[in-house]
Amino acid sequence: ISGVAIYTGMETKMALNYQAKSQKRSAVEKSMNVFLIVYLCILISKALINTVLKYVWQSEPFRDEPWYNQKTEPERKRNLFLRAFTDFLAFMVLFNYIIPVSMYVTVEMQKFLGSYFLTWDEEMFDEDTGEGPLVNTSDLNEELGQIEYVFTDKTGTLTENNMEFVECCIEGHVYVPHVICNGQILHDCTGIDMIDSSPGGSGKEREELFFRALCLCHTVQVKDDDSVDGLKKNQLSRRSCIYISSSPDEVALVEGIQRLGYTYLRLKDNFMEILNRENNIEKFELLEVLSFDSVRRRMSVIVKSSAGDIFLFCKGADSSIFPRVKEGKIEQIRSRVERNAVEGLRTLCVAYKKLTAEEYSNAQKLLQNAKLALQDREKKLAEVYEKIERDFILLGATAVEDRLQEKAADTIEALQKAGIKVWVLTGDKMETAAATCYACKLFRRNTQILELTTKKIEEQSLHDVLFDLSKTVLRHSGSLTRDTFSGLSTDMQDYGLIIDGAALSLIMKPRQDGSSGNYRELFLEICRNCSAVLCCRMAPLQKAQIVKLIKLSKEHPITLAIGDGANDVSMILEAHVGIGIIGKEGRQAARNSDYAIPKFKHLKKMLLVHGHFYYVRISELVQYFFYKNVCFIFPQFLYQFFCGFSQQTLYDTAYLTLYNISFTSLPILLYGLMEQHVSADTLKREPSLYRDVAKNALLRWRAFIYWTFLGVFDAVVFFFGAYLLFDNTIVTSNGQMFGNWTFGTLVFTVLVFTVTLKLALDTHYWTWINHFMIWGSLIFYIIFSLLWGGIIWPFLNYQRMYYVFMQMLSSGPAWLGIILLITVSLLPDVLKKVLCRQLWPTATERIQNASRHCREHISEFTPLACLKSPGYRSSDCSNSPARRSNSHSKKTMFTHWKGVDYSVLPSVFGYSNKPCRSSAGYRFSGSGLETSV
Repeated sequence: ISGVAIYTGMETKMALNYQAKSQKRSAVEKSMNVFLIVYLCILISKALINTVLKYVWQSEPFRDEPWYNQKTEPERKRNLFLRAFTDFLAFMVLFNYIIPVSMYVTVEMQKFLGSYFLTWDEEMFDEDTGEGPLVNTSDLNEELGQIEYVFTDKTGTLTENNMEFVECCIEGHVYVPHVICNGQILHDCTGIDMIDSSPGGSGKEREELFFRALCLCHTVQVKDDDSVDGLKKNQLSRRSCIYISSSPDEVALVEGIQRLGYTYLRLKDNFMEILNRENNIEKFELLEVLSFDSVRRRMSVIVKSSAGDIFLFCKGADSSIFPRVKEGKIEQIRSRVERNAVEGLRTLCVAYKKLTAEEYSNAQKLLQNAKLALQDREKKLAEVYEKIERDFILLGATAVEDRLQEKAADTIEALQKAGIKVWVLTGDKMETAAATCYACKLFRRNTQILELTTKKIEEQSLHDVLFDLSKTVLRHSGSLTRDTFSGLSTDMQDYGLIIDGAALSLIMKPRQDGSSGNYRELFLEICRNCSAVLCCRMAPLQKAQIVKLIKLSKEHPITLAIGDGANDVSMILEAHVGIGIIGKEGRQAARNSDYAIPKFKHLKKMLLVHGHFYYVRISELVQYFFYKNVCFIFPQFLYQFFCGFSQQTLYDTAYLTLYNISFTSLPILLYGLMEQHVSADTLKREPSLYRDVAKNALLRWRAFIYWTFLGVFDAVVFFFGAYLLFDNTIVTSNGQMFGNWTFGTLVFTVLVFTVTLKLALDTHYWTWINHFMIWGSLIFYIIFSLLWGGIIWPFLNYQRMYYVFMQMLSSGPAWLGIILLITVSLLPDVLKKVLCRQLWPTATERIQNASRHCREHISEFTPLACLKSPGYRSSDCSNSPARRSNSHSKKTMFTHWKGVDYSVLPSVFGYSNKPCRSSAGYRFSGSGLETSV
């Protein structure tokens, strides 16, 4: 118990250390901050330019002191630098609207509200566990669309963590819990020898010791109820009891041995009771527990039999048991272990040794001293365990099967097509992990496996192994180019790398000259040219080291770590995005992660659909905010050249205040929540579309500069278009449209309509909410302007906007000018998009064009199927053999809607759309855009 507490304390401390160091910020947030610095520099530059030009303008006396604005004596005596600084600050206040402060508020709202779409996704709800996805932080939503590396645990993440005992090997004899005879499963058999004849007398003794070891060497608790936490009672047990443990392996082993004749009953008053094959109860006093940890990879118990004999039973990984064995049928058992590992089974070795009273007394003293140590307790306990656990007699090995999760292979395949590299980090044996990797399609048949293991390093030096592997993977780099982003290639050999924990420790270990950089860089270069990497025999901290090594490499890729247990917490906290599986190993991973999902298969939709949407939406939101603020404030900058740099505002105060709050805020917020440039089904069907937004593609400098210059162009059109309109004597012949407030209102009206219609042109997914927000915002602006300028408000000290808006709209040329300026402002962006879509289309744009082309040829009933309404179902009407009604090929569709079946056929063949009954047994086959029925 103390050992468990110590190990748990170490893991908790490690997790807290990583939590303290973990300050996760998305790539979008970093780009926003950089862009903000650029706009801050623009703001300062504008203020400086206007300040300098103001004093140049006022260098002549009649401009400095016009007849209508004479200075007072104190104003003339003010220090020049103080006046210049005051003017600089005034210009800073005048132009400060270029800094989109409201963008940060809108981004936070978009992230928080957008996270609900993930939790509401019914396709990501697991009916078996009754769990859905959890969002522990909304700050990293868009980071889900930028993942380049996925680091995944194996047990419980790729596999179900539902262990089933398969067989055990004792002294070279194989035992299984049941056999199949004439197609029937025979239960309650007492062990079936699969290799040779049953063991003799000494073998029988070893066999009983093996079964006792598995019944005693564990931390399983017994519950007599029929069901506990959803677990079902073992139907084959001779006693109505349920085994509960933090490790599913231990439960599988105890239940498997129970079917072979030995039943663990309970732990009472420090005595462990087991029921043997003769139905006799044996009692063993539990003296010490040497708990399992991920470094030792084994656990031991010291027990005392009723006859007074003291045994130390130990079970653990073969790599930690075989070096400590002095006798036993080592080679036969090792061969069986390797065979089971290749088949993907989880293997454990079992050994024992008999202790004398003196040996036990010495071991007890050493353990007691280590447990009571105030300093380096964990280290001293590890040293004592090392002294005690040696000179074993090997008894045998076990094999447990952990099935692959549903659609795990499809998920990994889709992630690789999306350009994401998948690494498996596990503590399992290399052969077992490799078999799982083949099963889940991480490794393929044509993948050449490269090994960087302790065994290879023992044959050659680490330096030689690394350079040999480097030569192998880079052999064709001069003639053929690999898709370095995805690691997949059809023109050259795909490589898969397998590395174990010991080899990784040597790579990460500083060399004698004090540097380890050369080995690390060589290792990273090998990994970059491998389509998949398997890291086996990994300790929890080594998993975090691997993630950190990739995260801090020169490419600085975005990493994601996914796991289900406490041993995965360190890598979950180290990665840019951490995802926990709500599995059977507790909630430590789910609690410490950024997101939690029920099954590994849900990662596909989380990244390829939700992540893609999150990134596209927030990228457009950020760029749009900078764009509309440039459109808003650049006319104010130009206006200073026409008002003597007097800090006169172009817009009314109400317009300045409400522009980002009311007039243009809600449409872009809704766009950031609901935009779908392609459908979710298309994103799942075409994983390669994920690459279109990779590497922060929508927030690169090129896109940022384009949006900024587009804003500057539109602002110039607003200002000088309105200026030329005012300069026209036909428009102003009534003498009532002159004035700075009318001019500013005209510019502001064109501005609001242009930026809102620009967003409407960028919207691909229209709903009634989009229409309400976009057109409602424009209507609200008009109504507000009419009320603001049409009523004398008693609480205002001034009424400079009275009747200005109505007077402007009373002129027909003003209406024509507004429409013309909006058209001219939007035209360049529209032309650019049309030309780029036709000449240099992206993969997403090609899919959009294809979808639009398909919609033009699909019948009117097809959208009903796309909606997947509860009232809809497809009917194939396939009760009778197919019969063709015409030699021509036709587009045929069957639809069931509100209780009526319809057959939809083109009228060109002479058919009408009539209701039919599913029971009629009609069947049509055809070709076309619809699925053949």
